[in-house]
Amino acid sequence: MWRTYGRWYGVPVVVLDTAKGFVPALVFSVTVSPLAGVLAGAGAMLGHARPLFLRFERGGKMVATTGGAFLGLAPLVAAVGAVVWLVVFLLFRYASLASIAGAVSLPIAAVVLGYSWAVIAVLFLHRANIRRLLRGEENRFTLLRRNGGRKPRTPRPDVRTP
Repeated sequence: MWRTYGRWYGVPVVVLDTAKGFVPALVFSVTVSPLAGVLAGAGAMLGHARPLFLRFERGGKMVATTGGAFLGLAPLVAAVGAVVWLVVFLLFRYASLASIAGAVSLPIAAVVLGYSWAVIAVLFLHRANIRRLLRGEENRFTLLRRNGGRKPRTPRPDVRTP
């Protein structure tokens, strides 16, 4: 969203997508059980990937929602994933590469920190980004645009629109 419409739309979307995973995972984890929190977080992630209002067609890649679910269930694991995401993003300026690196760090951090479960679906969802990165065709992120970043770009041919 940030890349297409600018930071004024991108920041609130990231915050809301993160909250979408965080709130149900935390609430169910605290009020019912850790397993219920995992299932609630997974449900939020699934709802983001295949939203009802799009008739279960492809939605988002659930990176922020996954981060929010991890934040609600395992804050230290989420912190490791966030740091990895930020470092890779600042070094290479590819949000997709940062998301993939962050996703890879989650199961590793979960094992190192003593958790017995991990999420690896983000890698599968980023397979098109991985192909573009390997071919050198992935778009780099720019922090500031001269036009304010509010004008939508034309969709890439690999992105399906509803």
